[in-house]
Amino acid sequence: MSHDPSQPVRPEKEQLNTLLARAMRLLSQRDHSEAELRRKLETPPVIAPRRSAPFSRHASRRAGDAAETSPAPAPVPHQAEAIDPLLVEKVIAYCLEHHYLDDPRFTQSYINSRSRKGYGPQRIRSELMQKGVAKDLINTAFEETDVDWCRQARELAERKFGEQLPTEWKEKAKVQRFLQYRGFFQEEIQSIYRDFDE
Repeated sequence: MSHDPSQPVRPEKEQLNTLLARAMRLLSQRDHSEAELRRKLETPPVIAPRRSAPFSRHASRRAGDAAETSPAPAPVPHQAEAIDPLLVEKVIAYCLEHHYLDDPRFTQSYINSRSRKGYGPQRIRSELMQKGVAKDLINTAFEETDVDWCRQARELAERKFGEQLPTEWKEKAKVQRFLQYRGFFQEEIQSIYRDFDE
């Protein structure tokens, strides 16, 4: 761990408490995967220094007072002290022990939340992998979910394009592209037209 010599070193307990408070703040906003929380905790926060006296509206407008009326230059943000990876692991262990972090719960919750917002399984799976969730955990959660992806694709297409889905090839292609963008698999997209044709 590198350290800026101009910054005083804080005691380990104080650093640990700061990291734990940061983890609690992040987890109170929404659930996180273990890897996602670790990545956020390992990244030192950027600290914006306070500005000096603010610019006064009532300052004199005389030409000679130009230096007094111009605002002070914006202070440059700086990185906080480097974060010890061992302290991050202690915070992660604490969160796991107290069930603040639970990847299976996070994965199921994430699938339900994103599916309600109209996203398909392909996109949700990709997002979960980006958040560092294990592939086998993702597969298990998708097997256990009760989301009807074909019905979801149909409802989303009807909201976007109307209850009578287009039957002409060019218009059908628009529907397909839209649903692919939202993360539905080809079989789910095709099912809305099979059901429609019947």
